[in-house]
Amino acid sequence: MATVSSYFKRVKPLKKIVRLVFVGVLAMLLVACGSKQAESLPVVKSPLTRSESLLHTVVQLSIYHEDQEETMDEAVAYIKEMESLLSTNLEGSDIYRINQAAGKEAVEVDERTFEVLEAAIAMSEDSQGLFDISIGAVSNLWKIGSEDARKPSDEEIKAALPFINYKDIELDEEKQTVFIKEGMMLELGAISKGYIADKVRELFASKGITTAIINLGGNVVVMGDSPTTQNGWNVGVQDPDQVRGATVGSVPGSHDSIVTSGIYERYLEVDGVKYHHILDPQTGYPVENDISGVTVFSVTSVQGDALSTTLFLLGVEKGLDFINQIDGVEAVFIDKEQGVHLSEGLKDRFELSNEEYHLVNE
Repeated sequence: MATVSSYFKRVKPLKKIVRLVFVGVLAMLLVACGSKQAESLPVVKSPLTRSESLLHTVVQLSIYHEDQEETMDEAVAYIKEMESLLSTNLEGSDIYRINQAAGKEAVEVDERTFEVLEAAIAMSEDSQGLFDISIGAVSNLWKIGSEDARKPSDEEIKAALPFINYKDIELDEEKQTVFIKEGMMLELGAISKGYIADKVRELFASKGITTAIINLGGNVVVMGDSPTTQNGWNVGVQDPDQVRGATVGSVPGSHDSIVTSGIYERYLEVDGVKYHHILDPQTGYPVENDISGVTVFSVTSVQGDALSTTLFLLGVEKGLDFINQIDGVEAVFIDKEQGVHLSEGLKDRFELSNEEYHLVNE
């Protein structure tokens, strides 16, 4: 079975992900247009904050304007609704119904589900298959992050690999239907939070909200400028060896979206060996390379979601080459030796704060 490295050598030379950038810019234009339709609100230093256990993580929304309880309720309700549509395991969800109907019939889905699937397939094409939502054929064997997590046999994994191929996902735009082949299974964990975070930002902007933080676990979207500092939001880069919230360093005046993926998030330990949740679609096993964590700074969260998975699979060296060719996107890679590697646009901006880590000169 080909490794990520050998697989990448067979594809075309590194390229700009034009569609990802276009989608990001278009989303920001839509947000801007929505903002013009609503009157701007006065900014306050103490935000209205809501925390909820959703999307298999802790969701925290902060709005730096007064009297926004109704908007906050609407945002939380939206997140819950999208979770019910995109969940793999929730009976009756769109994704559950697609997977259950594999090889039998096309399934009509909500227009928002269809939109997520369209974006996912475009990203799969742009990443040459490194990002692939049909990874569910294998991730459903591992079930890492659930109470049923286990290490599947090599035979089980090999039997599932032929069913990982995003090109076999059939979308009918006119009918809003989705068909997958028998044996296939979709899993949207690597893109759903990004899509939802971007839509919450659009909702906030349509209400005149200019200053807010949308934190969906590893996906953070910031709006406006920090009301308490002069240099914008100071976003920390997650320490991959610690629980969420511990940082290695920070980037002042950061991008709109910050997405972090790491082996610290979810893993299964068997006979003293840890198997993390980021699976290689070429082997069916957790990817093995020099990366411990990667943080992507981008225009949209859905873009950052797909890129963080792709970069993790590429490893530090190829990942840096890849990200340095995409305008408006930056990344911080942390290797397993506590080395911090920066894309070109962050070398003069990143501030290291954790003495256990060191900057690596590229």
